[in-house]
Amino acid sequence: MVETREIEHVDDLLAYASPDEPLAWLRRGDGIVGIGSVGGYENGPHLPPGIDRDGMPSPADAWRHIAATAEVDDPVGLPGSGLVAFGTLVFDERSSGTSRLIVPQAVVGRHRGRSWITRIRSSFDLPEPSVEPTPYGPHWSATLGPGTMDPAAYQTAVRAAVDAIRAGELEKVVLARDLVGTIPAGADLRRLVRALAHDYPDTWTFAVDGMIGASPETLVTASRGVVTARVLAGTIPRGTDAHDDAAASTSLSHSDKDLGEHRFAVQSVLDALGPHTSHLRADPEPFTLKLPNLWHLATDVAGDLADHASSLDLVAALHPTAAVAGTPTAAALDAIRRLEPFDRGRYAGPVGWVDGDGNGEWAIALRCAQVGAAPARRYAEYSDTIPVVAHAGAGIVAASDPETELLETRVKFRPIVDALA
Repeated sequence: MVETREIEHVDDLLAYASPDEPLAWLRRGDGIVGIGSVGGYENGPHLPPGIDRDGMPSPADAWRHIAATAEVDDPVGLPGSGLVAFGTLVFDERSSGTSRLIVPQAVVGRHRGRSWITRIRSSFDLPEPSVEPTPYGPHWSATLGPGTMDPAAYQTAVRAAVDAIRAGELEKVVLARDLVGTIPAGADLRRLVRALAHDYPDTWTFAVDGMIGASPETLVTASRGVVTARVLAGTIPRGTDAHDDAAASTSLSHSDKDLGEHRFAVQSVLDALGPHTSHLRADPEPFTLKLPNLWHLATDVAGDLADHASSLDLVAALHPTAAVAGTPTAAALDAIRRLEPFDRGRYAGPVGWVDGDGNGEWAIALRCAQVGAAPARRYAEYSDTIPVVAHAGAGIVAASDPETELLETRVKFRPIVDALA
């Protein structure tokens, strides 16, 4: 049984989330937070014995089954009310990471001045969760350092990628590097979420199953038959003053290298959404999107849903886009597997939420950290710490310069590194 009721205005949604396992999706103060779990979907290498990972249903099919069996009483009818699941999916289907949909026991939401609470009960005899705001724990900071790909190794990988592109093996590939470290055990992870939401209010701030970040890139939003996406590809750091900042924006908007990279990304989204939509349209030229630390080339895409696809079906059709993998997709994924000495896990994978009708908001997991991620465990010196790994990447094309691409990853690391400090 799923029951949603409107409540008095909630000032701080995040205060309702679990300090050690926050479930949150926030933008400009609105959004949803989840408390507890009544189940969901999981697919990864750590499934119980006897369960075939390849034989598991897709997230979209699993969610359709869950939604079809739910009794929903939702007079509120706002985005994120009623039955919802939070999701975080792996970047690469060959990943050793785990994709999850988490159906919470309770959801507290806010949208354009209205607040609500949803309670989700299952057939299991679970104790009722406490749905009350709790004070934030003490401030903490992380220790971070180079991961398995240091700056020199990254530049070497970029050169190898450029050679492959010039040899005609592919047109574009997105290469990432990693930072690893630890945070104190018992740290209130809501502090990390709050710092990102405060510093980057126009991004999607998320916390799902240890993936915490602030993504500027909407993978896809589906709402009552309307499908939208925002494509970001092409980046330059912000200027140090108003004059330099304007010059940086102008330089980006006229950069042949960045415009070419952006066209690949936009076309991959149009190709993926085309079979599911009608009246699909995209801005004829990208605009420059200003974030606190950089400029992006951005293009908005919109269309009308032409079939019964859910937001999870659209996620499956879109991911991985050229903005986070490359072009052609298969060749780019092969290059990433060959040149990156780590498993991305859920970095650059889809993250977001879906409701019982298939509506939802999904971003690409960027500017984020994976808390508790296995690749960082060997760096933990004490048992009273929790491993953390962060990634940042850049799109490599024939005209790419290794030093410039390295600088771009440093700029993209800044949001999560500053928030962890």
